[in-house]
Amino acid sequence: MRNTSVACAVACAMGLGLGSASSAQVEVAVHYLKQVVEAPPTLSNLDPIPDDLGLRGAELGLEDNITTGRFLGQTYTLAVTEVAPDGDFAGAARAALAEGDLLVLDAPADMVTAVADLPEAAAALLFNAGAADVALRGDRCRANLLHTLPSYAMKADALMQFFVQRRWDDIALIAGDRPDDQAWADTLEASARKFGLSFGARKTWAFDADMRRNASQEVPLFTQDLGEYDVLLVADAADDFARYISFNTWRPRPVAGSEGLRPVTWHRVVEAWGAAQLQSRFEDLAERPMQDRDYATWAALRAIGEAVTRTGAADAGTLRGYMLSEDFELAGFKGRPLTFRSWNGQLRQPIPLVHERALVAQAPLEGFLHQRTELDTLGLDLPESGCTAFEN
Repeated sequence: MRNTSVACAVACAMGLGLGSASSAQVEVAVHYLKQVVEAPPTLSNLDPIPDDLGLRGAELGLEDNITTGRFLGQTYTLAVTEVAPDGDFAGAARAALAEGDLLVLDAPADMVTAVADLPEAAAALLFNAGAADVALRGDRCRANLLHTLPSYAMKADALMQFFVQRRWDDIALIAGDRPDDQAWADTLEASARKFGLSFGARKTWAFDADMRRNASQEVPLFTQDLGEYDVLLVADAADDFARYISFNTWRPRPVAGSEGLRPVTWHRVVEAWGAAQLQSRFEDLAERPMQDRDYATWAALRAIGEAVTRTGAADAGTLRGYMLSEDFELAGFKGRPLTFRSWNGQLRQPIPLVHERALVAQAPLEGFLHQRTELDTLGLDLPESGCTAFEN
C-alpha cells in the first residue's frame, strides 16, 4: 500500500469572501483512496490504462479548490492512498477515516459498499468515483455514499435517446463473456426496452483468436446471423475486442456502445462550455487527456470545495446536507449546472456521445422531458431507483 500526502496551505481571508464563509479559517482534509486493479489481458495494448487514472483528476480538483480558498481563508489538504491488488482496502479505509471524514473512493463496487458499511464510516461522507454499477444507485445504495461517476444506466439511456431521435428502432448486441461485459449488456438491453426500442439478437463474444489478423474473416461470419437491425451495440467493458467490430460486420450498420458512438463521462473532443479550458489545464498537469474517472474524482473534489465555500463548514454532515439540497450547484463544464439526486446521491450530469474525433451529441437530447429536470431522464429516476437509504 502506498500512502502519500499533498498539503497546501492557503493565505488568510482577504475580505473577498462569500458572506459568512470568509469569516473564519476552515481546514478541509480529503483522502483519495484507490484500489489498484490488475487489468485483464486484452487483444490489443494500443490504449493502456494510465497508472495515474483518477489521481490526476483529484489533484486538479484540489488545485481548483485552492484557487478559490485562497481568498476565503480555506486550507485544503489531499492525502492519497493506493492499495495494491492483494492489499487490504477496508483496512486502508479505516486508517483514512481515523484521520478525516471526507473520502473519495476509486474502487470496484463491492469494495465501495464494504467501506460505506464500516462503523467508522457511519458519519463520514464518501464519494464513489470508480464504480458505474447501477445497483449502487439502487437497492445497494448507502446514505453516506454519493456518486460522481455516471452509472451504466445513465450512459445507456443517453444512447437510447439518440437512437429514438434517429429512429434506429431495431437493435442487435454483442457482449463479451466477462461479468462486467454482461452487466453492461444487460443495462443496454433494459434501457432499450425502457425507451420502447426493439431488441433483437444478442450474442456472446468468446473468441480467443488474434483479431489483429483475423477480424476481417471472423467478424463477418460471427455477425451474419444477427438478422436485420438498425444499429449494433457492443458491450466490452475491458476494451478488448470492440475495436475490431466496426467495418467488419456482415451488414453495413452503425456500431455503438463500447465502440463507434460511445457514451462517456468526459472526452477530449468535448470543447464547448469551457471544457477545452478544463482539458488544457488537466493536460498541463497529467501530460495526457482527461478520462472518465479523472473527471469523476475532479468533480468530487470540486463538489466538496463548492459546498465548503457556500457553507463555511468542513464537516461531513453539513457538507452532505448542502450537497443534497436544492441550493447546491456545481459548474462542471458540460453546459448545465450539476446537482445531486436527493434520493440516491447520484450526481446529475449530461452524457456526451462521441466518436474518437468529434462530439456527436450530448444527452439529454431535445424532446425528452421530465417534470423535475431533463437530466433525470438519464439513469434511475426516483420511482425506479429502489433506494431507501436516503428517505430520512
